[in-house]
Amino acid sequence: MLAAGSMITAPAGAFGLSNRKLRVVLVGAGVRGTSFWGKRLVDQYPEILEFVGLADTNPGRLEYALKYMGVDCPVYSDFDKMLAEQNPDLVIVTTVDSTHHEFIIKGLDAGADVLTEKPMTTDEVKCQAILDAERRSNRKLIVGFNYRWSPYVTKIKELLHENTIGKITSVDFNWYLNIYHGASYFRRWHGQREYGGTLWVHKATHHFDLLNWWLNSDPSEVFAYGALEHYGDNGPFFGESCRSCKHKKECDYYWDITKSERDMRLYADNEKYDGYIRDNCVYRPEVNIYDKMSAQIKYANDVVVNYSLTTYSPYEGWKIAFNGEKGRIEAWEDIPYFDNESLDQSSLHAAEMDQTSQDDVKRAPVIVHHNFKEHQVEMVGYERGGHGGGDKRLHDKIFLNPESPDPLQHTAGVRDGAMSVLIGVAARKSIESGRPVRIGELTDLKPRAVRL
Repeated sequence: MLAAGSMITAPAGAFGLSNRKLRVVLVGAGVRGTSFWGKRLVDQYPEILEFVGLADTNPGRLEYALKYMGVDCPVYSDFDKMLAEQNPDLVIVTTVDSTHHEFIIKGLDAGADVLTEKPMTTDEVKCQAILDAERRSNRKLIVGFNYRWSPYVTKIKELLHENTIGKITSVDFNWYLNIYHGASYFRRWHGQREYGGTLWVHKATHHFDLLNWWLNSDPSEVFAYGALEHYGDNGPFFGESCRSCKHKKECDYYWDITKSERDMRLYADNEKYDGYIRDNCVYRPEVNIYDKMSAQIKYANDVVVNYSLTTYSPYEGWKIAFNGEKGRIEAWEDIPYFDNESLDQSSLHAAEMDQTSQDDVKRAPVIVHHNFKEHQVEMVGYERGGHGGGDKRLHDKIFLNPESPDPLQHTAGVRDGAMSVLIGVAARKSIESGRPVRIGELTDLKPRAVRL
C-alpha cells in the first residue's frame, strides 16, 4: 500500500507488489497530465510502472496523449469502465480542479491508491467527501506538491526545523505572477471560479502548503481581501480568441498559440470535440476570479502570516521573511534586481516547467539575521528546470526511493492537501462575507498547533 504522509514504502512493495510493474491509469490528458505525470514517468521509470489506461472526455486529446507519452494502452471516455477493466494499482488525477474529487473518490472506493495534482479539490464540501473516502477505503491519497522538494525551499525548512531564529512570530510572503504567466490563467479554464476555485485555490495552494510545511502548524483563521480589477470585463476590448481577434496589434496580452506546436496539437486541433479554447481572451466577460489578493492567516501556533498574490507583475518571483524571537530569515526567488537575473520574463515560466532541463546547478542566498549579531548568508544550490529541481525529487521519492528517510516530511498526504485548499476556501468566504473565517468550521479537521 502506498503510504502518504511521512513515508512511502518500496516501489513494488509500496502497492503490495513483488514481481510485476505498477499498473497506472491517468485521467485528464491535458498538458500537465501528459507531461509531468505522463511522459516523464514513462521515460524515467519504465522498469517500475506501466500505463494501462488513459481517460479524458476529449477523444482528440487522448489520441495525442498516446503519441506524446509513447504508450500503447486502451483509452476511455468512461472513467468507471477504465477502473473496472484495468484494475489499476494507482490512479493519477490531472483533470479540471473542480472534478478532482470525483475521480479521487472513485479511485479510492475501487481499491486503488490515488495521486492527485494540486489542488486536491476546490471547496470544503468536496474536501470533506475526499477525507471520508480515504478513511473508509483503506487506501491512500498523495497530493503532488513538488515545490516542497526544491533544494532552496528545503534549506528554509531545515533552518526553521533547527530553530535557527527561535520561535517564529510572523511571516511576510509575497508572490508575483508576471504579465505572461499570470495572464495565462485568465485565458484558460482557470479564469472561471466554477472550474478552478479562483487562484486562491488553484495557484495559492502551492504557497499555502509551503507555509503549513515550513511552520509545522495548521492554519486556524483567515481574513482576506480580493478583487477583479485588471482582467475580465475591465479590458478595453474583447475577442473570441487570440487567433481570431481583430485587436492583435493593439492588445498587450495577444498570445500567438500557433508558435507552440504542442499547444496546437493538444488544444487547437481538438476544439471541435468540446469547444475548449486555449488562447481565449483575458478580457472575456466570463472571467470571474480575483486578480488582486491579500490575506492575513493566523496559525494554531499563534504565527501570523501576511500573504499577497499579484497576477500582473512586471516580473515573476517571490520573497518571504520569517520573524523570530531571536532573528529573521529572508529568502527569495527570481527577483530580478536582487539576483541580476538576465532570463527574459516571457521565457521564465517555460524554463521553470521544463522537465528535460539539464541546467548547471545555480546558487541563491538565504539570509539569516541573528539579533545583536551580523547576518549570515547561506548559499543554496538549485536547478532552474522542474520547479527548482523539485519535480524529479518528488518523482524519485514516490517511484524510485520510497523507503528513503523523510525527516522533514516532504511527502504530502490528504491532510496536507486539505489544509492548503482550506486556506484558499476560507479566503474566498472571507471576501464574500467581510469577516474572518475559521478553518475548523469548514470540515471535521481541527487545526493542530504542531503537525504530527
